[in-house]
Amino acid sequence: MVLVISEPIKSQSKTVCVIGAGPSGLVSARELKKEGHKVVVMEQNDDVGGQWLYQPNVEEEEPLGKSKYLKIHSSVYSSLRLASPREVMGFSDFPFTAKKGRDERRFPGHKELWLYLKDFCEVFGLREMIRFNVRVEFVGMVNDDDDMKRWMVKSVEKKSGEVIEEVFDAVVVATGHYSYPTLPSIKGMDMWKRKQLHSHVYRVPEPFRDEVVVVIGCSMSGQDISIELVQVAKEVHLSAKSLDIPPGLSKVISKHENFHLHLQIESVEEDGRVSFVDGSCIVADTIIYCTGYSYKLPFLESKGRVEIDDNRVGPLFEHTFSPCLSPSLSFVGIPRKLIGFPFFESQAKWIAKLLSGKTSLPSADEMMQSVAEFYQARETDGIPKRNTHDICDFNYSDKYADYSGFPHLEEWRKTLCLSALLNFMENLETYRDSWDDDDLLQETLLQDPYFTQLSSTA
Repeated sequence: MVLVISEPIKSQSKTVCVIGAGPSGLVSARELKKEGHKVVVMEQNDDVGGQWLYQPNVEEEEPLGKSKYLKIHSSVYSSLRLASPREVMGFSDFPFTAKKGRDERRFPGHKELWLYLKDFCEVFGLREMIRFNVRVEFVGMVNDDDDMKRWMVKSVEKKSGEVIEEVFDAVVVATGHYSYPTLPSIKGMDMWKRKQLHSHVYRVPEPFRDEVVVVIGCSMSGQDISIELVQVAKEVHLSAKSLDIPPGLSKVISKHENFHLHLQIESVEEDGRVSFVDGSCIVADTIIYCTGYSYKLPFLESKGRVEIDDNRVGPLFEHTFSPCLSPSLSFVGIPRKLIGFPFFESQAKWIAKLLSGKTSLPSADEMMQSVAEFYQARETDGIPKRNTHDICDFNYSDKYADYSGFPHLEEWRKTLCLSALLNFMENLETYRDSWDDDDLLQETLLQDPYFTQLSSTA
């Protein structure tokens, strides 16, 4: 074991550990670097990208993803394409423009977004701050009585097994939330003798050729995977919470005799039978759980100040700071169902400025009160605790940006996002390749000088 303790820095420059080199971790490193902080990024994989670093070899992963430390971080499958137009994606000063010789589609495949992140890393000189093939196993407080707490970070070099302990002024957790599978509780599930896996380890349809496959979950991944499987499987049975499904999915199901929609599963049997709550029953070869993901922080020891309860990480002020541990511990990328990259960027700017002393937070009591009011408002609106971090609100992004002086989300970005969503609901199979917002798109390009500049040099 190697023990490295950095000396406390008396100036406003801090030593900061960023955990994860995906989109949220990279933009955090960029903003922290701009503020003059000394940054170390710890990344468990051999390259940047996080979820967008495609990992095809999933054989070593437990099919249902029940391990404490997953061997595979990415849940991206081979055919995955973006669900939002590329103009919506990208950081404020580094738009996601098409490049000649690469995937120039408006809704490109996952590899193109990974290449964009590699470009971002290169342009802003981030790679030199990143330690690859390093898994963080412990993050805990060194002291518990200072205004600025310090943190012990224990990491393991995956190839050599070397353990390193270091002390930092601050830790930014940017580990994402699409890796650890959420699984339903189904009668007989533990006794099922045939294949069952979570979409976390699904990559290509070929292993399911000529099988009867049950897909549980009607979100984007459930729809994508079902539509892909129906081309090779004997039958595909999609299990949803409701038969009230989007028109686009109804159109696809009506086109395929081997594609069937069911309500939820009542039970499964050892002999392969799957019984649904509507009374129907089939014999299946495989069950694929497209049932979402859970927040997990297996490395964090916060003495109970940050806990995960029914998929709520908290208490967190504005989904970012623990009131009792701020600003030395922060989280980037916890919120879901918003335009991610610009939001991650606004989070990163706020954290970087707080650590450099250019701005400040409310008192711990005021932050706790704000969190309590937020929880109460969600409960009043009938939003389950497990959906605490589902935002679905452009106005929240604008409110959040004000904390760091980050520009509000552009109106064209909001409009393009909504246009794509409506097209998706109506035209599931074609929305990525046909749209009717060309006039709006041209107006967008004229409004954004970064697009004009980068497009001319791409």
